[in-house]
Amino acid sequence: MESRVEQAAERKMCGYNCAQAVACTYCDLAGIDEETVRNLTQGFAAGIGGSMEATCGAVIGAVNILGLINKNPQRTMQGSRKIINRFKGQNGTLICKELKGITDGVVKRECVDCVRDAAAFLEAELADM
Repeated sequence: MESRVEQAAERKMCGYNCAQAVACTYCDLAGIDEETVRNLTQGFAAGIGGSMEATCGAVIGAVNILGLINKNPQRTMQGSRKIINRFKGQNGTLICKELKGITDGVVKRECVDCVRDAAAFLEAELADM
């Protein structure tokens, strides 16, 4: 599979939220149109609903697409854990406000880079399917 990481980053820079940027980049692999995926993921902006309290939307987008593509609950759970663990290992946290430095004043990762990370980790899981 040709990498789509930079396509996901471009979507983020063009106004998609983090979940949308990742999920919409890979929606064709799941057989779902982009408009549907964009609508389904619109509430996952800024740590879900703009709260910044929850998991980074880029990770949510990656996990959602993984499940849509492989359709096997056990494999989805295993692959999701791998994405989560790799993302957390790369960035130190999964929580939006912590990534953005709201809690301690130290930005751990910019949103576009979170999108790149989640997309790359999704691609690694898809390659193992």
